[in-house]
Amino acid sequence: SASYQVGVFGEIRRTVEASRAEYVASGYDYATVLISVESEVARNYVLARLYQQQLANARASLAIQDDNLEIAGFRVQAGLVSSVDAEQARAQRAQTAATIPSLDQQYAAAVARIGVLTGQAPGALRTMMAPAKAIPTGPAAVGVGIPGDTLRQRPDIRSAERALAAATARIGVAKAQLYPALAITGNLNTNATSIGNIGDAITGSLFAGLTQAIFNGGRLRSQVRTSEAAADGALALYKSTVLTALEDVENAVVALQTAQERERQFAIALDASNNSAILSRSQYRTGLTDFTTLNQQETALLSARNGATQARADAATALVA
Repeated sequence: SASYQVGVFGEIRRTVEASRAEYVASGYDYATVLISVESEVARNYVLARLYQQQLANARASLAIQDDNLEIAGFRVQAGLVSSVDAEQARAQRAQTAATIPSLDQQYAAAVARIGVLTGQAPGALRTMMAPAKAIPTGPAAVGVGIPGDTLRQRPDIRSAERALAAATARIGVAKAQLYPALAITGNLNTNATSIGNIGDAITGSLFAGLTQAIFNGGRLRSQVRTSEAAADGALALYKSTVLTALEDVENAVVALQTAQERERQFAIALDASNNSAILSRSQYRTGLTDFTTLNQQETALLSARNGATQARADAATALVA
């Protein structure tokens, strides 16, 4: 026996349409998850290298501050300066040393996050990531393209578009329920006891019937309105997804441009701060300047180093975005 439902008013075709659109949308959802994981791995890799560089900056400054503390101690013992210089040097060294444990913790968290995102234990990549490497850099110029390229490339937008198509198709399914449904059923029977005479005694019947819901209390029309409301919601979500995607790209472009500009300015500041710190250190040794001036120049040098490092990391993160 078999039965066949004839989609006279397109209910079968529209159901297939909706199911197909939902299937494609789920594929784009999968792609969205992949891209999200990949970008998060890249972002945390940049952060790990940033913290390594900041740790190197802090340790380099700490070595210089150890020398300053020793020099200040000698000058205090010689009676050339008061013990204030030595206390200032000790305080500055302690403040710099206090940043190292925090940076160590942030670095460990970034490495653990990469491990988890790649399906490994949090500490699995510690050995591999231990050798310090430079923060990755992208091309100097990036072609963003026109907004339409963004809409074609982003799977979240394409998923929202397919979800809208499915919701629209569901309206057709709901409307078809308002009309009669045609179903064809049939059966074949035989009492033959062997293959040879299977056609000798065979009977069959074929029946076509129309069904129509008459008393449904407005339920079917309410289902149509529900489907239309769902399609309106899917359209609003699609528009929102498009605007959010364009906003994401626009923000990333501006972030990349500003980070590159900050990197250029910090390079100038780093060069100037390095020269000032060298001169101040030399002048302090010979007694031509006080420790406060030296302290300010050393602080400015560390700030310029960290600023240049942060700008480089921000540019890489914006490029990932």
